[in-house]
Amino acid sequence: MEATVSDERPAREGPATFREVFAQVEYRAVFTASALSWIGDYVAKAAVTVLVYRETHSVALSAAAFAISYLPWLVGGPLLATLAERHRYRQVMVTCDLVRMALMLLVAIPGNPPWVILALLFAATLANPPSQAARSALLPVILTGDRVVVGLSLNASTGQAAQVVGYLLGAAIAAVSPAAALLINAVTFAASAALVWFGVKDRPPAMSAAHRSHLLRETGQGFQIVFGRPVLRAIAILVFSAMLFSIVPEGLAAAWATERTGSDLDAGTAQAVIMAANPVGFILGGLVVSRCFSPDRRLALMRPLAVLAPAVLVPALLDPPPLVVAALAGACGFAVAGLLPVANGLFVRALPDGYRARAFGVMASGVQIIQGLAVLVTGLLAERFPIPAVVGTWSAVGTLLMLAAALTWPSRETVDAAVEEATRANAAGEEATRTNAAGEAAPAGLRTRTPAGPEPVNERSGERGRPSHAVT
Repeated sequence: MEATVSDERPAREGPATFREVFAQVEYRAVFTASALSWIGDYVAKAAVTVLVYRETHSVALSAAAFAISYLPWLVGGPLLATLAERHRYRQVMVTCDLVRMALMLLVAIPGNPPWVILALLFAATLANPPSQAARSALLPVILTGDRVVVGLSLNASTGQAAQVVGYLLGAAIAAVSPAAALLINAVTFAASAALVWFGVKDRPPAMSAAHRSHLLRETGQGFQIVFGRPVLRAIAILVFSAMLFSIVPEGLAAAWATERTGSDLDAGTAQAVIMAANPVGFILGGLVVSRCFSPDRRLALMRPLAVLAPAVLVPALLDPPPLVVAALAGACGFAVAGLLPVANGLFVRALPDGYRARAFGVMASGVQIIQGLAVLVTGLLAERFPIPAVVGTWSAVGTLLMLAAALTWPSRETVDAAVEEATRANAAGEEATRTNAAGEAAPAGLRTRTPAGPEPVNERSGERGRPSHAVT
């Protein structure tokens, strides 16, 4: 950690404030860069679907252009994210932004055949996992204590808002000129790269050359650390379970709105209302819970919110009108936003420093896969059964799943022990890093805070390694 005296918050019961979080210069740079990139990405998604459809008049190819951004996470997200561990976080983020900027400029060239557009888009999205992994791993270095949870809430809420704003802007601009929307995306990547380069400190890689092994082995260690430790495994189950059902109303919105008869809203408006409800609820939930409740209270609320999130969708069984469906989806988004940043913050405190990026790759890929499977399975079920029955039943099963996850949650003693172990490991790692920097007896490239395996050994003392930071 490169914290200054001003970074250390005095012990108190209240939560960190937005002012405290934004007081960190580096966080402001990363936050602004992320927001610009997100908005640009969603503008481009909306524009690319229009561009491909105009060129091909194919709904399937247009949908493929939209869905291709998820493909890297499905085929190699953890592997690509592991690359971020091997290099300086700032370097990874800036390089990925510049690569995506250049590829977006190529996509915007008039007259590109559809296969070239899809190939360029896929190449651009390959930069997403390492870039996002580096950013997520950097956040706990920039922010300390409860500021991490508040920062995560701000990021999550901003990402949801960027989705709404980006899609609206992208659709409006693409109606006039899809190429202009793509150029806007390229500009946002350029601005993001500049903000990170000039606003973020250049820190050493989390993994030194001395600790590198085979890339596949390092990726496997990310899975092992996430699913091999009780606290991290419990958090992963909670997060994956939340994603399993919260996406369903949004994924089935188009068919649900079309099939719902007797509504005061037309199908297009009903679909838009249902799809927007979850992100809006997520924004409100993230901001309200992170700001209005103390850290201890947020931890206490995490499991009740986990059960509440699917439970509020069970009334879909009654086939309510679209506005009620939207209200249910918004309530689900509110509950999920209340629990995810807290779970992420706990994850940050219970994972080794050297696993941040790899753990993010595991968790992010899992979220993408689970969301896709949830929409696919419920969509197939909706082919045979009424959508309200599918969503209501799916959510009822989700409620039982969350109850099981809540009841099997590790004891407070287990959680505290993992966090305490992480704190000691961080202190030891920072001391070793300072010793190496001063040119003392430690071997070159050795960093205690950068383990080579799930149970690393400190080469200087023989002491077993301990968990600390990562982010989902």
